This record gives sequence, C-alpha cells and structure tokens, in this order.
Amino acid sequence: MKTPKHTVVLGASDNPQRYSYLAVNRLASYNHPVTAIGKKNGAIGSIPVITEHPQLDDVDTITLYLSAANQKAYYDYILSLHPKRLIFNPGAENPELEQLALKNNIEPLEACTLVMLNTGQY
Repeated sequence: MKTPKHTVVLGASDNPQRYSYLAVNRLASYNHPVTAIGKKNGAIGSIPVITEHPQLDDVDTITLYLSAANQKAYYDYILSLHPKRLIFNPGAENPELEQLALKNNIEPLEACTLVMLNTGQY
C-alpha cells in the first residue's frame, strides 16, 4: 500500500450526491488522513466537515471542489499549508491559482481525485 497522504478537501459537503463527499469517503477508505473544509459544518461518516481554516502540518495534497471564483478566498490559506500538490477537480480549473502554486513550489494537477484513487495514481 502507498504511504498515507494527509489531504485537505476544500469544498467538502455532507451531501452524499456531491463528488467531494465521495472523495472524503474514498480517501478515508484508503487510510489517507483527511481534513474536510466546507461552507457549513457537518460530517461525512466519522469525518467532521468544518468551516474553520486550521493551520495544519504535513499536508501532502489539497483537492479542490470549488469554482475558481470561490477559490479566491482560500488563496492565502492554501499557500500557508505548503502542500506538495494541488488537485483541480473537474469544474475547479483555475489558471491564476495554478500559477500561484507553481511560484510556491506546489505541483498543480488538473485531475480527478476519485479517478486517481481508483487507478492507483494517488
């Protein structure tokens, strides 16, 4: 099994119909530590969805389930976590944030977290 990667899911939702919900569940099932941050408090299984922006250590990946316009409020927070990579899931593509990521030694990926997990690329 691959090394667990602490992942922050931005745009997390406790709605089972949302891809962010599926991603949190799938990440947890692969034993990746997950911090789920959304616009309202809730829970996805045993993982709380929080609205705060905690300072976290050892973040490997931030996966985005927010539109480009909604990402702007998180720019400083994302950069402060110093993740190794930033995944722009379908619908979350953002050239401005991708450039910021590159300038801060963060690998931007336009990809799908669920597909990456299912194909062993995560």
